[in-house]
Amino acid sequence: MNESTEPNASPHSKGKTTFASLEGKTAVVTGSSSGIGQAVALELARGGAAVLVHARKNEKGAAETVETIQKAGGTADFLLADLAAPDEADRFVDRAWDWREGVDAWVNNAGADILTGGRADAPFDDRLRWVMEVDVMATIRVSRRIGTKMQAAGSGSIVQITWDGVKRGLAGDGGQLFSISKGAVAAFSRSLTQTVAPEVRVNCVAPGWIKTAWGQTAPKAWQQRAVADSLQNRWGTPEEIARTVRFLVSDAAGFLNGQEIEVNGGFDYH
Repeated sequence: MNESTEPNASPHSKGKTTFASLEGKTAVVTGSSSGIGQAVALELARGGAAVLVHARKNEKGAAETVETIQKAGGTADFLLADLAAPDEADRFVDRAWDWREGVDAWVNNAGADILTGGRADAPFDDRLRWVMEVDVMATIRVSRRIGTKMQAAGSGSIVQITWDGVKRGLAGDGGQLFSISKGAVAAFSRSLTQTVAPEVRVNCVAPGWIKTAWGQTAPKAWQQRAVADSLQNRWGTPEEIARTVRFLVSDAAGFLNGQEIEVNGGFDYH
């Protein structure tokens, strides 16, 4: 590491340096009004980046994320956009790029919520359409557009949030839906990497069982499954995903490209 400092010390503390510093960089995190995306936005700001927060319609959550960053001495703002609407997605990328005259790090975390709320019990075909529109089509469209801009500018880093179950599979509707959507994003990202390198790096972070809103109220059987599947014998946290993302978009990971990093405590095949 660089000069010693607490892992979560503010990058704005005078005279201190931090590992995986993002000082002077601009970052965009889609789907960052809550959960993993919010944790990523806060962590990138903690690293020194100016962060543009995104939400589809959760303006309150987006504003709270921005307020938290600003109170810590960081720079942040937010934009609302439905990335499943092609024209709106294109405008969002252009506005994000213009916010600070370029983007150094772009994190695609936005996804359709098919596990909680009214959509949890929707027919399989409806949920499949939602994840294809949001998790796949929107991610591909946004990644291609921002990747082209970054390549022309000469540098940039893109991180996709995928899923560690893609390689192993998981029984049930949810497992099938996430395998389809996150598997498609991971496969696309490998080809995008080949397209935009060496100027732009593209990597994936594949979370395991992370205690987000669904994990807080998951049935006992799933709680036990989450613990049993990890060699660490516990759930992961959004903050642990966020720290991995921060490393990947920093210069410290400058020779990491085209990778998919599983953050799951080590999968226990028992």
